[in-house]
Amino acid sequence: MAVAVSRPLTVPGPRAGLIAMCLAMGLLPVGDAISKALAGHASPAEVTFWRLCAQAAFFLPVAVVMRRHLRGSILSLHAAVSALLLIVVTLSLVTAFAVMPIATAIFFVEPLFLTILAGPLLSERSGPRRYAAVAVGLVGALIVLRPNFVAFGPVVLLPVLAALAYALNMIVMRRATRDRSALSFQFGATLWAAGFMAGAHLVSGALGVPQTGLGALPSWAPWAILLSGALAMVTFLLIAFAFSKAEASSLAPFQFLEIVGATAVGFIVFAEVPDALTVLGTSIILGSGIYVFQRERAQRVDSPAAQPVER
Repeated sequence: MAVAVSRPLTVPGPRAGLIAMCLAMGLLPVGDAISKALAGHASPAEVTFWRLCAQAAFFLPVAVVMRRHLRGSILSLHAAVSALLLIVVTLSLVTAFAVMPIATAIFFVEPLFLTILAGPLLSERSGPRRYAAVAVGLVGALIVLRPNFVAFGPVVLLPVLAALAYALNMIVMRRATRDRSALSFQFGATLWAAGFMAGAHLVSGALGVPQTGLGALPSWAPWAILLSGALAMVTFLLIAFAFSKAEASSLAPFQFLEIVGATAVGFIVFAEVPDALTVLGTSIILGSGIYVFQRERAQRVDSPAAQPVER
């Protein structure tokens, strides 16, 4: 009698990366909502400093427990560059969130930036239709930008800066995780970022810049800071893992899922309802991303070229 041998369920590398990216996009808006709430009680620089310090504090025990997964240098140049980009992203978005809705749709041009940059910086080929979809997405971004600029002023450009820095960070992450583990890279980037912000905090204090102490915050704020740090740690580990398994241009469309989460969190927590032009522009951005995904899904996800080289 033949005996059936059960095989362990495995998820191919690229698909595991896509799943990790989807999970990360679900967590990011929650952390953004916490940052927006904290920005009502402290400066964006202080919120960024606290969040990064909490993220580093949670990373330390995780790195110890998962030390077998640490591979490659931790405090590398790639990690330092990623830390600086992460600071730009967080500081820009927290500043924007202080006056703008969580669903800052202009930030969601980031996957389109990533698609453009993946060619020259990662040698990932994209066809003319993909670039046409990017152009359409940028039209949607301009539609979002126009009413928001009238309502909020130049601060609306900060999410654009955050989107560019975020896309560049994804490029750095993709390159760095080719010869080091996602845990090593993200742990190092977090330590660098916390160190940079700690130094900036000390310098600003020495220069007499007004600062808000933790004791002056509402009772819920310290718990919110800890939660935001934990969420950031999990989120960026998932993102680093995703970029170590799949091409940047394949992952880019999945980042549009954050639009759904950001809109839902903004409505539920802050009662933010986007206006008609914002909805139109966001729909165009989302549609262009879906087209990019549908157009090249098969060859990008399932082709041998998409498989990362194991080291």
